[in-house]
Amino acid sequence: MFTQGRIDGVVEKDLKKYADERGWLTELFRRDEIDDEFIPLMGYISMTKSGLTRGPHEHASQADNFCFIGPSNFDVYMWDNRKKSRTFMTSQIISAGDDNPKFITIPPGVVHAYKNVGKVSGLVINCPNQLYAGWGRKQAVDEIRHEDDPNTIFKLG
Repeated sequence: MFTQGRIDGVVEKDLKKYADERGWLTELFRRDEIDDEFIPLMGYISMTKSGLTRGPHEHASQADNFCFIGPSNFDVYMWDNRKKSRTFMTSQIISAGDDNPKFITIPPGVVHAYKNVGKVSGLVINCPNQLYAGWGRKQAVDEIRHEDDPNTIFKLG
C-alpha cells in the first residue's frame, strides 16, 4: 500500500556527542538551522520502555522536532498522509538513538510512531512548534490517534 522512500518535508540531522571525562554534550538544535514554520514553542521529554511503541498518530497543524540521543535506540516510522504532497502514500523508517543520534522534524500530516528497539528504557525529547492544547491549555489537542484503530493502515514493520 505504501511506497518506501524519503518523505518531503521530513528533516533528518545527525547529532554529534562531544564527550570528555565528565560525560558528553549534544547540541539539539539551533535557531539558524530550523525553518521558521518549525520553530519550537515548547519542549518535553518522555521515557519509553524497551520494546514499546508510541503512536502512530498525526497532527493537523503541529510539527514535531524529535531528538533521539539515547540511552536506547529507536525505529522512527513515518507515513505521508498529506493528499497534496508529492510523496503522498510514502513510508520512511529512520533508526535513531544512542548508536545514531538524530534530530528529526516531522511536518503536519505525516503520521508517525517510534518503537524502542534497544534493551533499556530510552529518552526522547520533543520540541514541537505549537503548544499542547494551545495557549493556557484551552484548545482542542491537535492529535489524530491511529494506534487505537485495529483497522489502521499505519502498521509498524
